[in-house]
Amino acid sequence: MSVPVPQAPPGQPKKAATAAWIGSALEYYDFFIYGSAAALIFPEVFFDESDPATATLLSLATFGVAYAARPVGALFLGHFGDRLGRKKIMVFTLILMGVSTFLIGCLPTRDQVGTLAPVLLVLCRVLQGISAAGEQASANSMTLEHAPPHRRGFFTSFTLSGTQGGQLLATLVFIPVAALPEEQLLSWGWRVPFWMSIAVAVVGYVIRRKLEETPAFEQQAAAEGVVKLPLAVLMRDHWADVLRVVAGALVASVSTIFTVWALSYATSDSVGMSRSSMLWVGALANLVALAAIPLWATLSDRIGRRPVFLIGAAGSAVTMFLYLWAISTGSYPLTLLLGVVAFGVVYSAANGVWPSFYGEMFSTRVRLSGMAIGTQIGFAVAGFAVTSAAQIAGPDGDDWSAVALFTAALCVPPVVAALSARETVKVPTELLGEREPRKAAQPEKVTA
Repeated sequence: MSVPVPQAPPGQPKKAATAAWIGSALEYYDFFIYGSAAALIFPEVFFDESDPATATLLSLATFGVAYAARPVGALFLGHFGDRLGRKKIMVFTLILMGVSTFLIGCLPTRDQVGTLAPVLLVLCRVLQGISAAGEQASANSMTLEHAPPHRRGFFTSFTLSGTQGGQLLATLVFIPVAALPEEQLLSWGWRVPFWMSIAVAVVGYVIRRKLEETPAFEQQAAAEGVVKLPLAVLMRDHWADVLRVVAGALVASVSTIFTVWALSYATSDSVGMSRSSMLWVGALANLVALAAIPLWATLSDRIGRRPVFLIGAAGSAVTMFLYLWAISTGSYPLTLLLGVVAFGVVYSAANGVWPSFYGEMFSTRVRLSGMAIGTQIGFAVAGFAVTSAAQIAGPDGDDWSAVALFTAALCVPPVVAALSARETVKVPTELLGEREPRKAAQPEKVTA
């Protein structure tokens, strides 16, 4: 019989949610400034300028490299997160992200060291990917396990609204940088946002080191011991849910196409919008998302995770088509409006609810592993969706309709995953991930 999880100390759920928000905002500030730089700066700084199209393609590919590293990081960090606790992983990932991002700002350019420059860039990007692999899964597990049972959706959404806050901050920082004269921008200006990551590491460490471990994890460790091999238990008892999370995580392709490829397309010669104006589209869309994400999550606490996630996944397939079409017209007001609707409102439905939707599929003993591995495999595909979009767009990079159809196709697996999943909104925290009637063998365990 499952023992009810003790309630978190008063104020701890809010403290955990705040730490998740601030930590994710600071960490994903680092992650997203790379996306802006990959679209606007790196083709000229790190790659061969004699072939602009290939330079852009290679630069966007380095954005995807971090996503390829994330499944490896998820295996490592998920394992230790389910054995050592959520707090330790949250602190480790933040420090790793801050250091690796600062190093990017210190890298020599192609003109200075030749082909060594993009090699060093890729190595730093891999470290960013490993860090991001454990960030959201540990923060989501922390907030879900601290949250009151009837408000798990709302509290876990703080991780993703923090991510949007980090993206907003990254965009706002890049707006004045992008407005610098070309010579200053390419020599030292682009480095400033990366150097600021030292503050990220310091502030994040101070906030997260004061967190308490979750009651659910401590009870699990005290009563049964921690699982020695979380991955083995995960694949034995939750393999179908891992596949659902992988499929659901493909919806993140909407974010990477919006953030990176659409920015590159809009500022290309075929459309000709300015860098600063398009960065403002992203800034305003993320500002709206900051409000929309907790509202969608609160709605999911009332009507369920599945319907809200489906609104976001299916709706994004339509609205991203409209957004890319708006860019192709060259109309900035139309692009701004549809960008805010597509990314700020509709995509936020899926983005705001997936932390609780995925996390509630797994039991406490393998929750961090299940979320980390499932999401990071899906996110790896989403990361390289930018590179695929650059190829699909043709030699001139302007076939927006093909990219829109590609994005819509990537929204189909998330819809299927949601339709096949169980609704968990009313399930008590201690029963999450249980299969009834199931009497599984006791997992191999060690003393906490």
